[in-house]
Amino acid sequence: MDLLEYQGKQFFAQFGIPVSDGRPVTTVDEAVAAAEAVGYPVVVKAQVHAGGRGKAGGVKLANNADEVREHAGNILGLDISGHITRILWIEIASDISEEYYVSFTLDRSAKKHLGMLSKEGGVEIEQVAVENPDAIAKIWIDPVDGLTEAVCREWVLAANLNPSVTDGAVALLLKLYTAYTDGDADLAEINPLIVKTDGKVHAL
Repeated sequence: MDLLEYQGKQFFAQFGIPVSDGRPVTTVDEAVAAAEAVGYPVVVKAQVHAGGRGKAGGVKLANNADEVREHAGNILGLDISGHITRILWIEIASDISEEYYVSFTLDRSAKKHLGMLSKEGGVEIEQVAVENPDAIAKIWIDPVDGLTEAVCREWVLAANLNPSVTDGAVALLLKLYTAYTDGDADLAEINPLIVKTDGKVHAL
């Protein structure tokens, strides 16, 4: 089962992965109430099983109730790559310093878990793979051995992430691997994995 963004964040939170406070809503009035609850500014996000939401107009920043009402009204019912938007995620906005990418999936040919980490987040990883493949650090993890802190630290260094966030990145990646394996997932992905202006690593 593919999870919507808000469902994925609720799942990640169960494993101690830091995520932004937010509320799923289905109406404009609910969107305004949710924004008031989490505090402005907020991001109004379409919840569909499709990429390119931002380019399609499905992700908007709102600084007050009028803007939430406008954006929610425009996004509800919006067709994004053949998917009609019926649910919105109203999320407190984050002050972003850097954007990374991370995922875990199963490499069936190798019979191992594949981890991919890149300092070029916030864009489609397929695009990075074509335009700058060296920007993706890959590791193969034996399911029996699992992901150790030492291996994870080497992986973070190989990806050339900001050295100041190494400890925070390692801690989050270990939690994400646990979520991936314990949740019996085919894919666990965070894009972007952000560094906030306070230096904390956070799943966005």
